[in-house]
Amino acid sequence: VQLQASGGGLVQAGGSLRLSCAASGRTFSSYIMGWFRQVPGKEREFVAAISRSGGSTYYGNSVKGRFTISRDNAKSTVYLQMNSLKPEDTAVYYCAADWKGVVVTTTPIMYDYWGQGTLVTVSS
Repeated sequence: VQLQASGGGLVQAGGSLRLSCAASGRTFSSYIMGWFRQVPGKEREFVAAISRSGGSTYYGNSVKGRFTISRDNAKSTVYLQMNSLKPEDTAVYYCAADWKGVVVTTTPIMYDYWGQGTLVTVSS
């Protein structure tokens, strides 16, 4: 599957952005989908994940209550709605797809496919 992330940009603290990740290739509903982020010099951090049906969602502690992950299997797209953004949310955001997993995982190495990343910059 090929993943194309978009929607990043520059936003002021307290603002909102919505990231999108469009998939092509295998049936999108076959994949658990996740969002991760990374800043230079740090490990890739789990942000959010969603089950194949969209019925279950999971969030990292730092974004819980502010970010919402969703998916539209008919459009082969996963979204990340980011509200109340903080400067510490500044990072490159990556979408990822897990083909083999039985349950949703927060571990990057368990994801099989990755998008190219989209930069989110939150100014103070």
